[in-house]
Amino acid sequence: MTTYAVTGATGGLGRRAVEELLDRGVPAADVVAVVRRPEAAADLAARGVQVREGDYSRPETLPAALAGVTRLLLVSGNEPGARVAQHRAVAEAAAAAGVQRLVYTSIAHADTSGNPLAGEHRGTEEALREVGVPATVLRNSWYVENYTAQLDRYLATGEILGAAGEGRVSVAPRADYAVAAATALLADQEGSGVLELGGPGVTLAELAAAVTEATGTPVRYRDLPAEELTAALQEAGLEAGTAGFVTAIDTSIARGELDTGEETLTALLGRQVTPLVDAVRAARG
Repeated sequence: MTTYAVTGATGGLGRRAVEELLDRGVPAADVVAVVRRPEAAADLAARGVQVREGDYSRPETLPAALAGVTRLLLVSGNEPGARVAQHRAVAEAAAAAGVQRLVYTSIAHADTSGNPLAGEHRGTEEALREVGVPATVLRNSWYVENYTAQLDRYLATGEILGAAGEGRVSVAPRADYAVAAATALLADQEGSGVLELGGPGVTLAELAAAVTEATGTPVRYRDLPAEELTAALQEAGLEAGTAGFVTAIDTSIARGELDTGEETLTALLGRQVTPLVDAVRAARG
């Protein structure tokens, strides 16, 4: 019997991955949802999923959370500066529990990227190699939700501000990445490997065109030098650190560091990646 565990199972990607496993016929009793607050996963428990407390920041909770687990989906944490230590703790607990395969959600081109998020993913990938549990690293590009969460602002101002130039970002909905993660978790594979995942690469001008098509409200892309974008974001209310972070993401896009191509994600999905216009429409409800 194979037991599958998903960390962060009440988060946007983790919950969808659990649901995908169930939809594919994995018995609920063979699925473990690892969560910080078990009460937040009461609906999964009601469906027969094993809900266990496991907190990246409290390593003492991890051995019991991973006991008897065969394959583990480690969804990356969201605490900047703490991720490498947290992820290493999970990997070490997985090794001690006898987990046979680990799937980890990294970021596109983590080994070479100057993206401000890449360093901790690069450190995690190194930690996984050191711990030695066979791992499939899913280097996810950008979630389309990173943009659709800002739709109200785009529509109110009529523009998307950026410093990405003609750089392409391979966006896909979080749900598509979750399906890919479940596919990788279910796959019988030996050894370790890395998969670069993303949707069709689009420029931010093409993103603006998709928003216009999906909503009927004209939105344009206005490209700025990096320093001007940072200043404009601060004038719009972002504090300096956040404004600098957003600008750094755009300059990473300009360098092509979030452009993966769509072929590998398409193969894992067994279908085309959800079209950008459809994702925008869905976000509008």
